[in-house]
Amino acid sequence: MAGNSRRRGAVRKEGTKKGPTVGSGGQRRRGLEGRGATPPAHMRPNHPAAKRAAKPVRRPTKPTDETEMVLGRNPVVECLRADAPASALYIALGAEADERLTESVTLAADRGIPILEVPRHDLDRMSSNGLHQGIALQVPPYDYAHPDDLLASATSGGEPALLVALDNISDPRNLGAIIRSVAAFAGDGVLIPQRRSASVSAVAWRTSAGAAARVRVARATNLNRTLKEWGEAGLQVVGLDAEGDTTLDEFDASGPLVIVVGSEGKGLSRLVRQNCDAVVSIPMAGPTESLNASVAAGVVLAEVARQRRR
Repeated sequence: MAGNSRRRGAVRKEGTKKGPTVGSGGQRRRGLEGRGATPPAHMRPNHPAAKRAAKPVRRPTKPTDETEMVLGRNPVVECLRADAPASALYIALGAEADERLTESVTLAADRGIPILEVPRHDLDRMSSNGLHQGIALQVPPYDYAHPDDLLASATSGGEPALLVALDNISDPRNLGAIIRSVAAFAGDGVLIPQRRSASVSAVAWRTSAGAAARVRVARATNLNRTLKEWGEAGLQVVGLDAEGDTTLDEFDASGPLVIVVGSEGKGLSRLVRQNCDAVVSIPMAGPTESLNASVAAGVVLAEVARQRRR
């Protein structure tokens, strides 16, 4: 036998005996212990899931009373083209894709805006009339400028200042259309009263077709006081009213201006009219007595731009 020490030449060396030896118990015991459960992928340092988890993720916020929803394919794509602030883009499941929807998704993805596919009835609940066309853009509350900052920005350039002030315009569609006209004719901004006036809501965003992201809108605590301060700063305060002192054809628009547009029904209020340096009317060629407030503002802005091009 190999273990028979009596056989000649059969010599066992020390430490070669099979089985446990002195001092080996701890090593064998540790080797038999399990290593525990495998950690999840996001907890492994070099795993792709851990790298993705380490990046900050912009999570969409739920619509609240403060957020606004821009509805419709044209308004949404125009807002995204204008880099309007947005917190989420909602797409209805099964919505038919076209160029506007595809471009909206691409622009939102490039800006890191979360894109959510939701059932169509969810979009129906987000909109009052259901005219969302399968897409909606969630925008945060509008960040209004201060009237002093708006004036400083308008007077800092080489061109004469061109501002528009609104006197109790209550329809947000008129506000959005006026903002769009100001952007189209190189105006510097819009001033609205803090009370008894339409605000830059989702309806105004929709009507402005994204122009609200390019044109600054300021809120005045007291419209009359702000107009006086702007007049003292060198701007000519010009009211727009059907019973004006002069017509638009006779008006010189070469200097710095602030055009004041009255409300849809009553026109300019008494105090605002008193603070105007001039009141201008639009000559009518047809039987129509007056124009919509936003249309009238667009006509005047177009004439101002024409005179300044000369």
